[in-house]
Formats: sequence, C-alpha cells, structure tokens
Amino acid sequence: MTSIVQGFSKSLAMTVLSEIGDKTFFAAAILAMRHPRKLVLLGCLAALIVMTILSAVVGWAAPNLISRKWTHHITTLLFFGFGLWSLWDAFMENGEAEELAEVEAKLDADWKANPGTFKGGNKADDDSKKERRPFLAQFFSPIFLKAFSITFFGEWGDKSQLATIGLAADENPFGVVLGGILGQAVCTTAAVLGGKSLASQISEKIVALSGGVLFIVFGIQSLLSTES
Repeated sequence: MTSIVQGFSKSLAMTVLSEIGDKTFFAAAILAMRHPRKLVLLGCLAALIVMTILSAVVGWAAPNLISRKWTHHITTLLFFGFGLWSLWDAFMENGEAEELAEVEAKLDADWKANPGTFKGGNKADDDSKKERRPFLAQFFSPIFLKAFSITFFGEWGDKSQLATIGLAADENPFGVVLGGILGQAVCTTAAVLGGKSLASQISEKIVALSGGVLFIVFGIQSLLSTES
C-alpha cells in the first residue's frame, strides 16, 4: 500500500507541475474558447489518460527487459536530466507569452486551412445542440477527435511522458497511473474552464522552477535509495 501511495503522490506532483503552462494546457484553453467545453474536455482527457496508461505500461515492462538495477539508474539520471532541463527552461526561455502565442498561431493556421471545423454563431446554442446528441456519438465528433489528436501528439515524446515511464519503472505503476490521471484531470479541467485568461496569467517561469526542483529532489531520493 505504501508503494502505491508513494507512486501516486510522486506522479500527481510531477504531472501537475509538468502540465501547467505546457503547450497542451494552452491548446485546451484556446480550443475551449472556440468549441463546446464538454467535447474539448472529453477529447483532451481521453488523450491524456491513454498516454498515461501507455507510458506506465512501458515503464512497468522495462524492468522485465532490462535488469531492475539498470532501470533504476536510468530513472535516476532521467530525474536529474529533467530537473536541469526545467531549470534551464525557466532561466533561458522567453516566457509563457511566447508559448501561448505559438500555440494560438498554430491553431489559427489550422482553422484557416479547415474552416469547416469552426462554425460561428451563438456558442450557447452550439452547446445545447451538442448536448442533445447521444453520449457515445459525441466521441465521433470532429471537435472531440481534434482535441484528442492535438493533445495526444502534443504529449508524445514530451518530458512528462518520459518522466511517467521512468516513474512507473521505479514505483508502483498502478499508483503512477492514478496520480497521473488525477493530475491531468485537474490541469485540463482548469485550462478548459479558465480559458485563455487563466492560461495567460500563469507564470511559466515559476512552474518550471518548481518542476525542476521537484525532479532534482526525486533524483536525489532515487540516488540515496540506490546507495542504501
């Protein structure tokens, strides 16, 4: 039980600090301004849950392919590497305004290329029409699929995905999955409900600093457990 709680708490903290101010966070916020929030939230969450489970499965399988000693050493190096990466981002990047503008520009270009995916008019009326659809039919909605694909491919190879793989290799994978899903749900819900106004107020530098310190703490803890 202790291993599950430890994996859960590490995964939850790591996910929240990695995802707040991330590109997929901004994408969810902007998508929610232009499309029904429910569909955007469902699409983003579905992608993040699938990605979390896939990453945990890879991490869980790693010790069966490589010795647990080596997977532990690799995980320790990953924590230190991600910690230094986050601290570098905090001090060297231009900030959240540039990242938010970059995501918005990409989505604007996509809407111009596919004008049929966005319909003008009253958003409340659009929401009510979507709510009258059968629940399962909403999963085949272009908006749901768009939110899913943008989030899934935005997370592929991301720092948080690799960190989840490392955590699952070193901690209880069930706890890692639960913590990751809860963290993703909290961040994505905040992005969808808060919209661009919330996203633009988040200090990416502070989040990156906090994440960097957290990863280094995980690395030190992992290093000490190796020596003991």
